Amino acid sequence: MTIEKDEPEAALEPRVGPAPEEGPEFHPYHHPAAGWGAAKSVTRFLLREKTLVDGPRAIMKMNHENSGFDCPGCAWPDDTKGLRLDICENGIKHVTWEMTGKRVGRDFFAAHSVTELAERSDFALEDQGRLTEPMVYDPDADHYVPISWKNAFELVGRTLRELDDPNQAAFYTSGRLGNEATFLYQLMARELGTNNLPDCSNMCHEASGRGLRASLGTGKGTVDLKDWETADALFVFGVNAASNAPRMLTALSEAYRRGARIVHVNPLVEAAATRTIVPHDFLDMALYKTTRTSTLNLQPRIGGDMALLRGMAKAVLEQSATDPKALDREFIERHTQGFEEYRALCASTPWEEIEHQSGLSREDVLKAARVYGEADRSIVSWCLGLTQHEHGVDTVREIVNLLLLRGNLGREGAGPSPVRGHSNVQGNRTCGIDHRPAPAFLDRLAEVCGIEPPRAHGLDTVGTIKAMLKGDIKVFVGMGGNFALAAPDSPVTYEALRTCELTVQVSTKLNRSHLVHGRRALILPCLGRTEKDHQRRGVQSTSVEDSMSMVHLSVGMKRPASRQLLSEPAIVAGIARAALPGSGTPWQWYVEDYDRIRDAMAKVLDGFEDFNRRVRLPLGFRIRQPARELVFLTPSGKAEFSTAPLPDVVPEPGTLALGTMRSHDQWNTTIYSDDDRYRGIRNLRTLIFMNRSDMRERGIDDMAPVDITSTARDGSRRSLKGYTAVPYDIPRGCAAGYMPEMNVLCALGDYSTQSDQPIMKHLKVTVGPAA
Repeated sequence: MTIEKDEPEAALEPRVGPAPEEGPEFHPYHHPAAGWGAAKSVTRFLLREKTLVDGPRAIMKMNHENSGFDCPGCAWPDDTKGLRLDICENGIKHVTWEMTGKRVGRDFFAAHSVTELAERSDFALEDQGRLTEPMVYDPDADHYVPISWKNAFELVGRTLRELDDPNQAAFYTSGRLGNEATFLYQLMARELGTNNLPDCSNMCHEASGRGLRASLGTGKGTVDLKDWETADALFVFGVNAASNAPRMLTALSEAYRRGARIVHVNPLVEAAATRTIVPHDFLDMALYKTTRTSTLNLQPRIGGDMALLRGMAKAVLEQSATDPKALDREFIERHTQGFEEYRALCASTPWEEIEHQSGLSREDVLKAARVYGEADRSIVSWCLGLTQHEHGVDTVREIVNLLLLRGNLGREGAGPSPVRGHSNVQGNRTCGIDHRPAPAFLDRLAEVCGIEPPRAHGLDTVGTIKAMLKGDIKVFVGMGGNFALAAPDSPVTYEALRTCELTVQVSTKLNRSHLVHGRRALILPCLGRTEKDHQRRGVQSTSVEDSMSMVHLSVGMKRPASRQLLSEPAIVAGIARAALPGSGTPWQWYVEDYDRIRDAMAKVLDGFEDFNRRVRLPLGFRIRQPARELVFLTPSGKAEFSTAPLPDVVPEPGTLALGTMRSHDQWNTTIYSDDDRYRGIRNLRTLIFMNRSDMRERGIDDMAPVDITSTARDGSRRSLKGYTAVPYDIPRGCAAGYMPEMNVLCALGDYSTQSDQPIMKHLKVTVGPAA
């Protein structure tokens, strides 16, 4: 394997904090991912947040089996080899951002009205520091004022009790919520009588769950990190690993060194798809030795991944006519349903259509097919680049189709591997946050917890916003996250939240959702992942599930930012006791000792048997995945081939397909600075990356101001004015820009009919010189 020597990164010195009074800059990035650029950025961040003591302490405690806390950033699994520095740049930033010494208390809110705060940037809001006490909105003064926890809980409880129908409330969850709090949260909602449990999965990986469940009978991937360590070929679709799952760089570099072939598929060639210096490889850092992280990069058009996958399958099937080893016929006959129909579909799909829809040449498709065909064991991984489309479910099912052809399921080093972008977002769904709960789960919940849960499906994220607009949702509770900023169609989402009688936000820091609120509003501050959770029976641990179904404990290390902070389970229990005064659920008893919550979870949740013992094992335990054992909970009892037609994803003349994404110096809706080191950007977020030929065709110069207009399905239009056009290596007809700024371009009605996800990766836009 080739290991290259790189010069120190100097073109773009990493910076943290707000952009200085300088103009925007763009310098193409040619350095390896991570390495010294990451080390410099982390050092500057620690200096800025004044955490030179707590920061290094946190680094030594993060992701350490059951003795440390789980990184509140991405959901990449913890290292299986006992690595002492299983960390990354963005994880350290995320933790340091939480551990800041800055505080937001009653004096701050007394000095600043909500109207004034609403004019500040999202960076400036979170940069004020940690929330320290519960606050209630005073509409006469337009200020938040202090409120006791007792009165805050009574306000929420009374408002919920007075609703005409429990379905007039919605309970949103972000991925940061631990499993124990998640279980109590959904139990409270269902005891109240609603399945209105929208969550961030509704906006990111809903298509993955639905696609995998239809094909395999399970809504999760089947592989674990050890499989990544033994696969012969890795296919990474729609993932910006260096920013969104940086610890994946270790797996990619190790795979390259042992001779595995790695194919990255993305309209943009991201830094993680080139080469890296993993910071805990100290010798490589000292010598500036880089390791490649790919053997092939393919750039399909936005939405063209399904056509590429169909082309790879077509090539494998064509090869099977002369090479009997091209297919795993025994596997197909014993474990699958619908193969002949799928074979016929591939045969009838012309290569010309595959090239047209994918935006790739037949030669490029065949290159990927050869990598797949020559590998004994293959993993296909993907993230939001595949799911936030109208046809996201069909694309995920096409991944499974390809894997089934060669029996890449149920054996080491092979299978589907969705990459979740937020710590414990998968655990939230596992532990009951699901607006479409399975009847068997509700049956067990009723039996174990002694409640009568509602059976009708509840509302997801899009449905909740629509219901708020109509006045059908009167109470909105946000358990973590920044709903106002994360949801689509920002002005409409703002209007929807403002129609509510009461909005409640459980948070660690000030954010936009506190300023876009209902007629009454509460801010309830909670402990962070890094902080010690003291309850009656001692310091408590919480559990989380990573994106490969490993469940492990997380224990905070730091004194809480304020004595008035409560844990998330305690907040849920406080609301529940006020809203359900006659409840037989022992809410306070649960909060005294989280082992008691886990005992109840062990009786309700599949795969959580003997929970308290197994979660304390080194690295925790892996939830059983039936499909990994070739047990398929599908109607046929077998893995199902799908036969969806290829969608037409080619933009109409004059239009572009635009996908929203995060910058490198950003985590979900949290903005650390206006820079994007890996894409060569400084001092700029209001931009659009475009193919230079598309720019010239429209009379747009490099770095010139442009206006962007999206056209929704219903014909309505939304515009952003004065954005900067940045020439970039992206296929013609495609463009990209940052969320949450570009969320305004995604109409509320522009969601997938397959998954109900907003199609934020496939917006139809026109771009022209600024008026």
